Amino acid sequence: MPFVLDYWHWYILGVALVTIEMLVPTFFALWIGISALLTGTILYFVPSLAWEYQVLIFAILSVVSVVTWHQYYVKNPIATDEPLLNRRGEQYIGRIITIKAPIEDGQGKISIDDSTWKIRGLDCPIGTKVKLVALDNVIFDVDIVE
Repeated sequence: MPFVLDYWHWYILGVALVTIEMLVPTFFALWIGISALLTGTILYFVPSLAWEYQVLIFAILSVVSVVTWHQYYVKNPIATDEPLLNRRGEQYIGRIITIKAPIEDGQGKISIDDSTWKIRGLDCPIGTKVKLVALDNVIFDVDIVE
């Protein structure tokens, strides 16, 4: 007996993927689930379609939908009133800090809130006020404040 995929198999796959998307928001499962639902709809109207073509249609629709969503998302990012919410280090840029350990050989450390950060800047003694001007990975660049 040959391998048979009916339209409702694709509907079940589509609903399962959309459900997974609701539980674990990734945006990929949503678009692949929609592709499965579209493949099932195509199969509903063309029931004699071989399973190889069904899988091919599903694969093409999946790639096209994910790439299209990604391009749309890059051009239209989600607006937020807290753009630095999950970018903790960038929230500190612009702050003026009094250092409690000297900067030696261009390197030092500072404590901000409950964290210790590495800093880079001109050598200076304890008690110097510095401004955090940039963040390179996990190292702040600092300028001395007069």
